[in-house]
Amino acid sequence: MLVAAIALLGGRPAAIGAATAVLAQLAAVALLRPAMTAAQPRFLSRWLGGMVARAGFLAVLLTLAVLYPDRLPPLATSLGYLGALLPLLFGETKFLQ
Repeated sequence: MLVAAIALLGGRPAAIGAATAVLAQLAAVALLRPAMTAAQPRFLSRWLGGMVARAGFLAVLLTLAVLYPDRLPPLATSLGYLGALLPLLFGETKFLQ
C-alpha cells in the first residue's frame, strides 16, 4: 500500500525506489529479529548489519539511477526510497517489540 501511494505521487521511478526500500527493510528486520533478546553486543552488531543492508540497497539503487538516468531519474528514485523507508523505520519499533 505504501509503494502504491508513492507511485501515485511520484510515478514509476519513485515506486521503484519505494519497493527497494521495502526490500531493504525486510532484509534489515530479518537480520535483527533473531537477536532481539540477545546480549547487547550481538544485538548491536545485528542492528548495524541492518543499517549496512539499507545503505547497500540505496547504493545499488543510486548507482543504477546514475548509470541510467533516462529510465531512473535520481531525484525521484531517491525520494521514493526515502519516502518509504522513513515510515518503515518508525513502524519497525512497534513491529519488533
